[in-house]
Amino acid sequence: MKIFARRTLLAGITLILVMAVQGVASAPVIPNPVLYFLGPEYVETGGKQMIRYHYDVENKSVYPDDMFAAAPNLPPCGANTKSSRTWVDVYEQSGKRIYGFCAFSKSADLGKIWFALEADKIPPSYIYIELNDRKTNTKYKSNLADTTL
Repeated sequence: MKIFARRTLLAGITLILVMAVQGVASAPVIPNPVLYFLGPEYVETGGKQMIRYHYDVENKSVYPDDMFAAAPNLPPCGANTKSSRTWVDVYEQSGKRIYGFCAFSKSADLGKIWFALEADKIPPSYIYIELNDRKTNTKYKSNLADTTL
């Protein structure tokens, strides 16, 4: 009788593990962002001539909006105690961080990525972004995108 009980228990555990693995395997895989340059915008800020370099993420619709929900239970972004779950950082090709966004509220906001430089500064040849999902501790790194059309 003990052997039968052990085999039944083992079979039950095996079934639970198989179902759990299938559940994980069927979870949708979120791809890395596909970043592309929209164009420059010439602006004056604080008496300085600046160029804003605007970008969009082609596949932004694959990211669930809850990735960008307010996350007051996670560390704040400066004084913003309701910053989003996922932060977006902009990097030069070399890996130097040049800008970031910590308050996007939905995936559509990935169409509003930009960084600015003084008009007389030469931009990096390429940039990329990283989405940092702070809840799951997962980073999604984009392709390199041009800074010129």
